[in-house]
Amino acid sequence: MESINFKKSWNKENGKHEVISYENSSLLLLEVDMLRLQKGESKKYNEVDKEYGLLILGGSCSVVGEEFKFTKIGKRKDVFDGPATCLYIPANRPFTITGEKDVSIAVCKALVDDCPENDFEPVLVNPEDVIIKDLGKTGWERQAHFILDERVNANLIYIGEAYVKSGNWASYPPHKHDDDNMPTEGIMEEIYYYEFDKPQGFGIQKVYTKEGDIDETYTVKSGDFVEIPRGYHPFCCAPGYDNYYLWIMAGENRGFFMTTEESHKWLNK
Repeated sequence: MESINFKKSWNKENGKHEVISYENSSLLLLEVDMLRLQKGESKKYNEVDKEYGLLILGGSCSVVGEEFKFTKIGKRKDVFDGPATCLYIPANRPFTITGEKDVSIAVCKALVDDCPENDFEPVLVNPEDVIIKDLGKTGWERQAHFILDERVNANLIYIGEAYVKSGNWASYPPHKHDDDNMPTEGIMEEIYYYEFDKPQGFGIQKVYTKEGDIDETYTVKSGDFVEIPRGYHPFCCAPGYDNYYLWIMAGENRGFFMTTEESHKWLNK
């Protein structure tokens, strides 16, 4: 059994927090910083061979690079206040983020040095650009928001959000995306970040493989993350609370190319 702990946490304090990095995680492609800036505060990024998805959790900011400038982006006050704003920035384009108001940002990063050279351009995804779909059936209903998806030219990174009502499951029936069997299934690493509508809200996240070498179960609360290097990863929201989770994926086959666990396929009929 793998001994690594896939769960990480963010304390929501001001400043830059390198929550998931290549050094402290099971992942090979994805990293996440959580950034909280007060109005007027700035943070510069100049990391080599990493593309970015700047997902604004709440508040607004400006992002300026040598050949691009996006001012006063971000419209919601928190993750439960409507669809997100997200800015895609290609690799090797230094930039500075400055808070226009107090702002919280998930700085999602994907390592692209093994990918072909692509001269993509920065792309701003506004709330009105987000594609919203209601998924699932009774007991596992959720609302999925597709944000930095196939419509944005990028190498690896793929980002969305989900909203799960009290007592419901998500990522259910259990699915995985860890085999190279396109177009049925593609290899995509993933990270979940969670928030709940009440401070005491919680949920249960499982990560387990078909082979049985990973079988982990975590209690998650607001500010928690779970890495999903491979395997099935169903989630359940505790009754009485509503859940939000950010999903961050990276892989050469950007999209929902996944397979359902064999014994639970009948649920999709």
